[in-house]
Amino acid sequence: MTDDYTPSEQKAANTSLGDLLGEVTKDLSTLMRQELELAKAELKQSATRAGKGAGMLGGAGYAASMVILFLSIALWWALGTLIGGGWSGVVVALIWAIIALILFLVGKKQLKEVNGAPKTVESLKKIPETLKRNEENR
Repeated sequence: MTDDYTPSEQKAANTSLGDLLGEVTKDLSTLMRQELELAKAELKQSATRAGKGAGMLGGAGYAASMVILFLSIALWWALGTLIGGGWSGVVVALIWAIIALILFLVGKKQLKEVNGAPKTVESLKKIPETLKRNEENR
């Protein structure tokens, strides 16, 4: 009669509930450790790539600022031949002041439109209510 059972059914029949729960707990613990190790490895790889990318963007930003500097100097020199004196430097400075003002105003407008995480805040506000016992369960 015991031949009708599969090996796993026979093991289950001969093992206590405590032993079975212990095995399940051990398996879950192993699974969680493996998942955490996988997550650590993935995050480390992502962080390395992000760091390299950020370094490249920083270098590109520096190179772009050098281009702008030398183009500004060239414009200053070219205007100096047309206007004369130190006024060409003032004209270039005014052009940069206008660009800075426009960038400031656009950036300020965009920052005012930032909402944060309203859905997360709303759901976090609901958690204490969820944890409270209702009148039926008292």
